[in-house]
Amino acid sequence: MKLNIFKSQAELNEQLAQYVIEIYNKTIAEKNRFDFVLTGGSSPKGLYQLLSTTYKAQIDWDKVYFFFGDERTVLPFEKDYNGLMAKESFFDNLELKDGHVFYVDTNLSPEEAAADYKEKLDQHFGNSAIVFDLILLGMGDDAHTASIFPHTTLVTNQEATVASVWVEKLNTNRVSLTAPLINQAKNIAFITFGTNKAEALHKVLGADKDYASYPSQLINPVNGNLQWFVDEAAASLLG
Repeated sequence: MKLNIFKSQAELNEQLAQYVIEIYNKTIAEKNRFDFVLTGGSSPKGLYQLLSTTYKAQIDWDKVYFFFGDERTVLPFEKDYNGLMAKESFFDNLELKDGHVFYVDTNLSPEEAAADYKEKLDQHFGNSAIVFDLILLGMGDDAHTASIFPHTTLVTNQEATVASVWVEKLNTNRVSLTAPLINQAKNIAFITFGTNKAEALHKVLGADKDYASYPSQLINPVNGNLQWFVDEAAASLLG
């Protein structure tokens, strides 16, 4: 695990964009295809805009396939849908070919949407192990990541799959990659900034492990690299 601390959110986004390009170049040299998992919420918007404008010409987008680490169970046209956020801040600036974005079909029930997404992943990876080249993850101020929230069934899910989960505190279902599936990735990068994340980051990176309370501690790639991209505000409680 490597911890990268930056003075500002802008500097963080700049360095993370360059990291994405670095991993992209390495991956294309190896297999000529880049399987890239996006995170939702508001945190990655600046990064997505940078990649699709300032750094647009540095990536051959025809070789990139996009996936989502989790999805909210709202319809695809609703503002809270992670896929819509990515479309507006990222994909609309690109000229992507059909079939390069794998959305979660929230027209289905949560259980059906999870099974449908897993089937799409299996097909894309030729029914072999699902190993993403880079997964971006956010972290909530409760230390959740993807939709692996504290004290939910996803904390103890040992299967490398896509699952639906009931999140009591939000009174809603979510669809998410499980921690074992995330941990199969070659590269994982957390993007975390703001003073509201400081306590969670302190707990997650601490020596004591409490996966049920701090699910981001579950992220530990089996044969890959893990990096944290955080600002000084989020890192303010670290030793």
